[in-house]
Amino acid sequence: MRQAISKLLVFFFFLPSIALAHTGIGQATGFTHGFWHPIGGVDHILAMVAVGLWATQSGGRTLWVFPCVFVGIMSLGAALKFTGIPAPLIEEWILISIFILGILIAGAFKISLLYSSLIIGLFAIVHGYAHGAEIPESISAVSYAVGFALATAMLHLAGIGLGMFMQKINLQTINRFAGAVIAMSGIYLAIS
Repeated sequence: MRQAISKLLVFFFFLPSIALAHTGIGQATGFTHGFWHPIGGVDHILAMVAVGLWATQSGGRTLWVFPCVFVGIMSLGAALKFTGIPAPLIEEWILISIFILGILIAGAFKISLLYSSLIIGLFAIVHGYAHGAEIPESISAVSYAVGFALATAMLHLAGIGLGMFMQKINLQTINRFAGAVIAMSGIYLAIS
């Protein structure tokens, strides 16, 4: 176990240069680039898998509510970018979302469906706005948005699958440990 933790920490130590999905550079076109955008950054992967892990840990309806709320509100957040409403400190809020989601998992907090959905929705707006900022005006925003929404849902499902696997083999403690690693990763990405 200690060796696995050491390897994970080394991985995160050498990762900062490729860690953020929302770099503002590069050419993006259509569905394919929209799909690969969330998968291309550790910040987004951590947050989306964390949503799935928290959904599994919370149980019940959260298994479908969290992903649906996140993808739906994230799409609205992407559309907000086109209204001209400024959203300062987007990257910082994304890192805060990673930290808080990690803490919620590590602490195994049980929060009502309404309040947990509000937390998920708040983070979804931020992630969506960042995705909207990455959509070039020269391409179809709709196909790009469908791509990043599908990739996000798949990352949620990966988190849910991982959480269910850990429950099945009775390793819920590892789930909480994963939450702590996610929270520490958020801190690490913020200071790197």
